[in-house]
Amino acid sequence: MNPDNCTLAAGLVSLSYVRQGEQALARRQRLIKALLSSRRLPERGWDEATIELLIRDCSAMDSNNFLDNVGVGEREGRVACPLVARRHFGLAHGIGRSGDIAAEQPKAAGSSLLATLTAHLAADALRIAGLTGVGPVSVLPLATGMALTLVLLALRPQRPPGADAVVWSRVDQKTCLKSITAAGLTPHVVELKRQGAELVTDVQGISEALAALGANRIVAVVTTTSCFAPRAPDDVAAVARLCAAADIPHVVNNAYGVQSRQTCRAVAAAWSRGGSGGRVDAVVQSTDKNFMVPVGGALVAAPATRPGLVAAVNGTYPGRASVAAHLDLLMTLLHWGAEGWRKVLAEREEVMPYLRDKLRQLATRQNERLLETPSNPISMAITLDTLVATTRDAAVAAVTEVTVAGTEAKMTATLAEGETDAKEVAAEGHSAKYKVDAPGEAQGKQRLAAEGQKEVAAPFPPPPPPRLLVRRAPDVTFFGAMLWSRCVSGTRVVAPGKTQTVGGVTFHNYGSHTEIPYPSTYMTAAAALGTTRADVDELVVRLDRCFTEFRKKCAAAATTAAGGDEERGLATAAAVSSSSEVAEDSVSGTTDADADVTAAGVTDNGDAAGMKSS
Repeated sequence: MNPDNCTLAAGLVSLSYVRQGEQALARRQRLIKALLSSRRLPERGWDEATIELLIRDCSAMDSNNFLDNVGVGEREGRVACPLVARRHFGLAHGIGRSGDIAAEQPKAAGSSLLATLTAHLAADALRIAGLTGVGPVSVLPLATGMALTLVLLALRPQRPPGADAVVWSRVDQKTCLKSITAAGLTPHVVELKRQGAELVTDVQGISEALAALGANRIVAVVTTTSCFAPRAPDDVAAVARLCAAADIPHVVNNAYGVQSRQTCRAVAAAWSRGGSGGRVDAVVQSTDKNFMVPVGGALVAAPATRPGLVAAVNGTYPGRASVAAHLDLLMTLLHWGAEGWRKVLAEREEVMPYLRDKLRQLATRQNERLLETPSNPISMAITLDTLVATTRDAAVAAVTEVTVAGTEAKMTATLAEGETDAKEVAAEGHSAKYKVDAPGEAQGKQRLAAEGQKEVAAPFPPPPPPRLLVRRAPDVTFFGAMLWSRCVSGTRVVAPGKTQTVGGVTFHNYGSHTEIPYPSTYMTAAAALGTTRADVDELVVRLDRCFTEFRKKCAAAATTAAGGDEERGLATAAAVSSSSEVAEDSVSGTTDADADVTAAGVTDNGDAAGMKSS
């Protein structure tokens, strides 16, 4: 309803009422006008009706929604299912052209407008979060890993011929490493070093790697700012100075670092000329982890002082792209507004110390400890060393009882065999003294003697040996499965000793970010965007319960048979089987689901490996 139509409407409805309605329409239109003019987040969030008004108007600007459109091309934005069309607000043409994802799409003026507007609002959101000095931002319909791959592919043509190496500060998360190999590049892994409980950047190691490989062979240095404790975010400022001195590109994997003001300030200082004077070419972050939207989007940002890489990334993307990731982010940012965005960031910052205090108290109750990792502003970890000790003690007790049971059973069997022999001898003597051969029996004995055979008395048949029952103690990584089965997601249980190959690179103690075994087994938890105090309180309740139940399982495993004396006697008799069988039973345990375990190493209880019943 524009002003002309409202004037005409006054002939149908009272003018005063029409004027009031016209003012309400104008209020929404002014919000949209201010947004297009400022290209920044509105200070206060919009209501759903205004957000939908903007999107519906833009959708009507795409050619597939023209009333009189006749499409005869191979791609005309046709959608068969009405439900799908409604889900996407009719925005079916996508964005970009074959040569550039940021290029205007002639058939989709409305979609192109929404995509460009989203990029401007995303840049404003990054500045509010603490990434001051940010320049252009590209919103990609890709998750973080593929976005990193695209950045490296865009960098490679800018490097000397033959450059194929990426210097990478180790983080035990597959995505970042696979993004390097997916770009056809070779990772050069620089291990971390331990400072107290934290694993921190080996800046000297990176410097030595740059010198050893030579600048002409290196495509980029990749650092990480958001990670699981006890790893700390990389020292991006120090690495940025190394990259500036060597004239080597520097890419920051900031997957979920936007939600931390500490991390954003560190990145901003790294690229600021007034700060470290270092080099940062691109910072890549996830939309779902930082803005609470569905998975499938990433932001590639560059500093205002070095903006060129974002345009190169846009030009590297092949073909058109879906506008869905842009639409999700745009609607969310308009829903929050600048005020709401600052509020959710502040709430996360407040939950972080609350989670730390609650986990420290829990660790004290369970004779564990909270690892001191002050440089990590999102993730933290508590040890599980007492559970490891409990599991080990239960396993030793079970094996000892199996050994004793086997020895006793063998002695019992030997005694039983001796008693059988004695009874046979006595029976033979009794027959010789008192027994009179039955008719035909003498002739049978004579026949046996003639054939040279010896008459043997039939022994008493031994009882069949029942199988020895052994309950196996759960592996400590099963603790993660217990949490998952109790609807606790996102935690990770990490034990040393796991070897894993990712992207052709073999890592020892994978999951703990270090080649040298970390001195403790531990569990991580994060105070991420959207986590509430109620979440923390319930987590602690379920953790306490799992500690108790895990120890009960270990106590049950310390007893080889769960039945009464008669069953225990049968189990003891079964131990006469070979020692290899006993050893096999003591390792394989029972088939009880409660005694099942996960593979040694890392259990991420959001993975299938952790989805075992406890």
